[in-house]
Amino acid sequence: MMHNPMAYVANQAYRGAATTVPPLKAVSMLLGGAITFLQKSLASQEARRFEEGHEYLMKATAILRGLSHNLDFAKGGAVAERLYQTYNAMILASLRAYGRPHARESFRRIIAGLTELREAWEFVDATVRTAKAGTGDSAQKR
Repeated sequence: MMHNPMAYVANQAYRGAATTVPPLKAVSMLLGGAITFLQKSLASQEARRFEEGHEYLMKATAILRGLSHNLDFAKGGAVAERLYQTYNAMILASLRAYGRPHARESFRRIIAGLTELREAWEFVDATVRTAKAGTGDSAQKR
């Protein structure tokens, strides 16, 4: 049983997305959500709406926490470990940057990193779908 409400929400977000779309697509969508919330957090900070910005920041970090807590270390090995470290580094960097004079630059770097990660997952998803389609096509031709 989870005692941290944000961790519970993060896990529920991941599990909800993973049950409605394929897992690779869910990861991509969740990373997109985290990026959007970080962009909204930055915009709110710059507009001096700090409470609103903090709420968006908490939503973004909850998504990243959910992703990090749902990694399969038995199957993923070193890749899962690296993703865990990456997600947690992004969470810490976001929390440290919030409300600071360098927030704009820091948030842009974090968003760029998450965008690159999302694009990598989208590439993997497309590659897997292409491979599955190719397997299905060759099986039908036989």
